[in-house]
Amino acid sequence: MYTQALDSPGAEPRSPASAGEAERERRFQERIDRDEKIEPKDWMPEGYRQTLIRQIAQHAHSEIVGMLPEGNWITRAPTLRRKLVLIAKVQDEGGHGMYLYSAAETLGVSRGELIEQLLAGRAKYSSIFNYPTLTWADIGAIGWLVDGAAIMNQIPLCRCSYGPYARAMVRICKEESFHQRQGYEIMLTLARGTPAQREMAQDALNRWWWPSLMMFGPSDAESVHTAQSMRWKIKRFSNDELRQRFIDVTVPQAQFLDLAVPDPALRWDEASQHFITGPIDWSEFQTVLKGHGPCNRERLGARRAAHDAGRWVREAAAAYADKHRDRTGGGAERYAQAV
Repeated sequence: MYTQALDSPGAEPRSPASAGEAERERRFQERIDRDEKIEPKDWMPEGYRQTLIRQIAQHAHSEIVGMLPEGNWITRAPTLRRKLVLIAKVQDEGGHGMYLYSAAETLGVSRGELIEQLLAGRAKYSSIFNYPTLTWADIGAIGWLVDGAAIMNQIPLCRCSYGPYARAMVRICKEESFHQRQGYEIMLTLARGTPAQREMAQDALNRWWWPSLMMFGPSDAESVHTAQSMRWKIKRFSNDELRQRFIDVTVPQAQFLDLAVPDPALRWDEASQHFITGPIDWSEFQTVLKGHGPCNRERLGARRAAHDAGRWVREAAAAYADKHRDRTGGGAERYAQAV
């Protein structure tokens, strides 16, 4: 869902490749250039593998942590229909995380290792989930803006050069499109409601607009890994290209809602046929990414508590696997590891 991991520090620089390895890398790049999918058993450069692990893991962590800002509104949703839809959406997010952890495992890293990195605070997830959901309108803004930004990021990932990741993204994108529509419907209902409801919708837009633009990661000039990721076709478009697409699509939607985008510098540029925005406060982005956002500690605390509360389930599954290993040929053990 999110590309901020592409701008995290990668592995240490390695020594120059041998002649044989250089030839393998040349053939690998030729496959990429022909738009062939790379599969788990295919040879790949270590940098390619590590980049994918970093991106897919951050994507998976973001889906799992992303359940939290909305999950606490399930019991407070205004109608039974809204409650059912929100339950379905939060359940989807959990499923997305599981798809993505499975995709990462094809690269030789275990799900347990990735989760341990998240709980220890060593792994990143999208900065957007470190903001609080103060009103019901925030649930609409998350669906409309956050999931809308996610779709803009994710649709190109369906053509990612790594097969398991690309295939996982097909279903995820279909479900994210539902998430975006339900969020916009909430905002539309509020925008056409009472003055208090309109004020609530405007306040949510004010608070979520800039963090949503930051979801695409730093500007291209500051992005560390984008050029190489685009060469490997892990990523198809740069951060600024995707951000601009999102702005051009979303501003007219805000205008239809008759809500004001909180950017006094926003204007339509006839020459470029794009909306031009004011400067993004990247110091806020860096502060949140470093763990000092409004809800960083709360989000990780909730994940750690859930992990501890579920320990008995994992232990029971492991005991079942031990008991039935010979009978099932290892299938139960694999199930226990997945849980």
